[in-house]
This record gives sequence, structure tokens and C-alpha cells, in this order.
Amino acid sequence: MTRTIAPLATLFRAVAIAEACSWTGLLIGMVFKYLVVFDDIGVKIFGPIHGVLFIGYVVTTLLAARTFRWRWSTTIIGLLASIPPLTTLWFERSAYRRGLLA
Repeated sequence: MTRTIAPLATLFRAVAIAEACSWTGLLIGMVFKYLVVFDDIGVKIFGPIHGVLFIGYVVTTLLAARTFRWRWSTTIIGLLASIPPLTTLWFERSAYRRGLLA
């Protein structure tokens, strides 16, 4: 059986992946800033990128929750997934497997 992927689901997946990648870049930038070269160029680059993608993920999550009629608990978990590093990847995969993006 083939699932149809809505354009919003594709956008949600892309933003979740991008947010996780920007988190990774920011963490690497912080390691370099505080442990390796003591220069904050990585944080200066990835900080604003992550900030924009974080906001984009929150907005996209709220839009997906409304469009796909998620329960409040699912929406809250999706929003909380934006806080720990790389958790947006887990939530996106979980939502896809449970059919919440169709």
C-alpha cells in the first residue's frame, strides 16, 4: 500500500531535518568556541540559522497539527521535540510511521 504524502508533510519533513542539521552545526560551533580554537565564528554562523529554522519548525508543527488534526498531546510533543538536539528527526519519523502526516 502506497501512502500519499501531502505537500505540508514534505515541508514538515524538510524543516525537521534542517532544524536538526542546524542544531548539529550550532553544537559543533560551540565545541570549537569553548574547547578547540576559542573563536565564535561557528556560533555566529549557525546561531541565526538555527534560530530561523527553530521558528520555522514551530510554525510548521502548529500548521501540521491543525491541518492533520493532531491531538493536543501530539502537538505538545512535536513542539517539545524542537528543544533537545536532533529530536525533531525522531518526532518526524514517529509522526510519519503513525500516519499523522497523511
